[in-house]
Amino acid sequence: MIDTRAVISPQARIGESVSIGPWCLVEGEVSIATGTTVAPHVVIRGPTRIGRDNRIHSFCVIGGDPQDKKYGGEVTRLEIGDRNTIREHCTINRGTIQGGGVTRLGNENWIMANVHVAHDCLIGNGVVMANNTAVAGHVVIDDHATLGGFTAVHQFCRIGAYSFTAIASAVTRDVPPYVMMAGNSASVHGLNREGLKRHGFSSEAVETLKRAYKILYRSGLALSEALAQLEEMAASSPEVRRLADFVAASTRGIAR
Repeated sequence: MIDTRAVISPQARIGESVSIGPWCLVEGEVSIATGTTVAPHVVIRGPTRIGRDNRIHSFCVIGGDPQDKKYGGEVTRLEIGDRNTIREHCTINRGTIQGGGVTRLGNENWIMANVHVAHDCLIGNGVVMANNTAVAGHVVIDDHATLGGFTAVHQFCRIGAYSFTAIASAVTRDVPPYVMMAGNSASVHGLNREGLKRHGFSSEAVETLKRAYKILYRSGLALSEALAQLEEMAASSPEVRRLADFVAASTRGIAR
């Protein structure tokens, strides 16, 4: 299922039932697991590992060198999990030595056209990145976050689980779990209630998170005071536990 017009490195390891279309280039130490489909005109550079049942569409460049002036040709890598969809014209760069050496994309992510994922990004599972999203280096995106079209994320930011950014958001601070962001620079515009319901959160959990959101954003408390109250709520709510842990661990400061 490899087209004769594709160029495949002798170092590459291609699994069973992998389809590689015409005019693709697979260069260096690349492994592609069973069931993955690579459309025509895709470039994949190693060291890169791609899991099972992924769909990579035309004109993507996967595993390119990091866009970092400090990069001097060191061996770094890209790891992509299973069942991801990567649409046309996406670029996903390998890591840098300074950033840990790896860019990682988890499972079942939906990466739309013209998305850029820079070096050393760590992207979880079930993430949606709409058209023309640009994510700078060292960004962490937790599970089931949704980034609206043209969202730009500053380097070293973290995007919390089940959060949502509106179209053309410019994210310069950490985005806590469960919230909606919009604007340039992006600020918080409420709890992502519809997203929570779609992901199966109970009505009780959503109501608890609404109370936690009001403590964090509407109470007028200092961040340390709000966090103390969240810690009390977290004892009986795993959802608030995630929120409190995120706020406590933030190094860039959360968007407020």
